[in-house]
Amino acid sequence: MAGKIRITIWNEFYHEQRLAVVKEIYPEGIHRALADYLENAPDLEIATATLYDPHQGLPDDVIEKTDVLIWWSHLKHEEVSDAIVDKLHRRIIEGAMGAIFLHSASGSKLFKRLMGTTGGGKWREAHEKERLWVLKPGHPIVDGIGEYIELPHEEMYGEPSNIPEPDELIFMSWFEGGEVMRSGNAYTRGKGKVFYFRPGHEEYPTYYNKDVLKVIENAARWVAPLNAPPSITTGNVPSLEKIKGFHRDGHGNRIESV
Repeated sequence: MAGKIRITIWNEFYHEQRLAVVKEIYPEGIHRALADYLENAPDLEIATATLYDPHQGLPDDVIEKTDVLIWWSHLKHEEVSDAIVDKLHRRIIEGAMGAIFLHSASGSKLFKRLMGTTGGGKWREAHEKERLWVLKPGHPIVDGIGEYIELPHEEMYGEPSNIPEPDELIFMSWFEGGEVMRSGNAYTRGKGKVFYFRPGHEEYPTYYNKDVLKVIENAARWVAPLNAPPSITTGNVPSLEKIKGFHRDGHGNRIESV
């Protein structure tokens, strides 16, 4: 695509304003921690938005100029406007926008609609180690990453998980308590690309980890639309070849073939 990749980082921004432990780790919000890193990339143009901004941070002009949406949410999934979800879903399906969903954003309205799932699965907060094993060495999303990413403390999400099988499984997590989780899932939905990346509980400094940030940066380039949004033909259309018999026009009238 020509020019910079325009990224909007959307954050629920609830915990950072209400829980001292989270505010200490992310004083300006998870969205700012991500933006501070991504703004160093010369090919990326970064904007941030939160649930508490006017229009929930996603007015039409922001949606229309976003190439990649990065989404973090947890407790306020249902407060996101259905009208906004409709617009974002349409742009992703049409190939005009890519999306990255982080951690508990697997429960967001938009992710569940794209995936056709209800979300949810095993979880545990026990201050345990997570090791994310790279299953697709050489994939663009793991460029610059070694065999695994190790996080000293994270929240556990475990299998079986109500997340659909990905087109490509990039990471598999192992947790100190014994569970595993599909943690880096790449999907195509319609003409758009989607990446789900599991780590990122708000009570841990995961979004300062250089490897986690590098994966998000790589994923932003991978999900970004490569070309201008393609036109999609819908509605009643004429046949490309001559058909014997009859067809119906856009009003349901029967038209005999000649």
